[in-house]
Amino acid sequence: MCAAPAGSLARRHDPIAAVASAPGRGAVGIVRMSGRALAPLVRTLCGRALTPRQATLLPFTAADGSVLDRGLAIHFPAPHSYTGEDVLELQAHGGPVLLQLLLARCLEAGAEIGLRLAEPGEFTERAFLNDKLDLAQAEAVADLIDASTEAAARSAARSLSGTFSAEIEGLAQRIVTLRMLVEATLDFPEEEIDFLERAGARAQLDAIETAVGEALTRARQGALLREGLRVVIAGQPNVGKSSLLNALAGAELAIVTPIPGTTRDKVSETIQIEGVPLHVSDTAGLRIDAGDEVERIGIGRSWQAIDDADVVLFLHDLTRHGDAAYEAGDAAIAARLPADVLHVFNKVDAASAAACATPGLQLSAQTGNGLQALRAELLRRAGWLSQPDGIFIARARHVQALQRTRQHLALAQAHAAARDAALDLLAEELRLAHDALGEITGAFGTEDLLGAIFSRFCIGK
Repeated sequence: MCAAPAGSLARRHDPIAAVASAPGRGAVGIVRMSGRALAPLVRTLCGRALTPRQATLLPFTAADGSVLDRGLAIHFPAPHSYTGEDVLELQAHGGPVLLQLLLARCLEAGAEIGLRLAEPGEFTERAFLNDKLDLAQAEAVADLIDASTEAAARSAARSLSGTFSAEIEGLAQRIVTLRMLVEATLDFPEEEIDFLERAGARAQLDAIETAVGEALTRARQGALLREGLRVVIAGQPNVGKSSLLNALAGAELAIVTPIPGTTRDKVSETIQIEGVPLHVSDTAGLRIDAGDEVERIGIGRSWQAIDDADVVLFLHDLTRHGDAAYEAGDAAIAARLPADVLHVFNKVDAASAAACATPGLQLSAQTGNGLQALRAELLRRAGWLSQPDGIFIARARHVQALQRTRQHLALAQAHAAARDAALDLLAEELRLAHDALGEITGAFGTEDLLGAIFSRFCIGK
């Protein structure tokens, strides 16, 4: 439902309608309309004008006068609405068939004014275009809906309230102040404005670069809350990969037997550690002498999952420590794994004292001993700083924009520090840094960017 392209800017003034509640049955369902001057449509559908922003109980009727349902109607006259346009919401019983009948009645009644079905994200897109939300806040709407952990939901709500946007705007204004000083020096050289010394511009520039770095750190944390970390458990057959997945998930997700090759395909589960979602996958045991074609296909998929992982957890069996064939198999696997693989040694509860002397992270998937240390190490690998109360939800594009801002500021610092400061180059780097920040809130967004963002929303939002 969320795959179609978002409404183009050329159609932004069409009145639109959609079912705004979640698919499926529910106690209450909502049909939402938005557009300019919807008062005539309100009278047609409701039989009378409505008191603004006040719920009114009334019958919802078909064109022939028969009653479809009885529910609440709320009219939000522009500009005091979610989209900034006139908005009418009809709250009925949440049956899918009933809501489709009600939507069809709205489209029929609004045919004369060009009422059409909304496209994915079009209500929120209009909120952005009508200055009700900036782009970061609009994205936070979808992130709040999609949040998979409590920390992600709280961070998305923080972004939606404007915390992230306010910080970005504050940084942008500080850059604007510097740009004004530089432009003054360029435009009026006869005034002999000692830009670098009298205005303390270099100190200001250093402070801005530091602040951008701090914002970048929090944005990375927010992106981690939103996207999570892909963790793949790899190793030879019967080292306890499925048992470890079950232990981390706290549920019997994967079948555990002593028979090699039991796991034939990837088994995945999303868990959370300190609010950070981790997408953990158990894979088929890796070995050269696979027993049959099905197992060979499973091993091939294991390597593909390893290639796509953020963290590869290479699980070793301490009870087979010193077994030449087993250790040769581990060495062959290690030769193909990334250099930063996380080595974990399982079955510490059943291993010999000599085996337990092996350095590294040791645990028992059977007893749970060492699992907390593994969780902490996974968070460390993810770069998590354990400060969810100060984090705002963020996306990869926000992180990239802040990275470009920081790069341009670094170049600006280099120009400012030069003996013969090239103020025109300094001014250009400050402009580029300002533009990069503007991409986050939409001050310098393009129609293509808007389409890519809002097409991932659901219809009705």
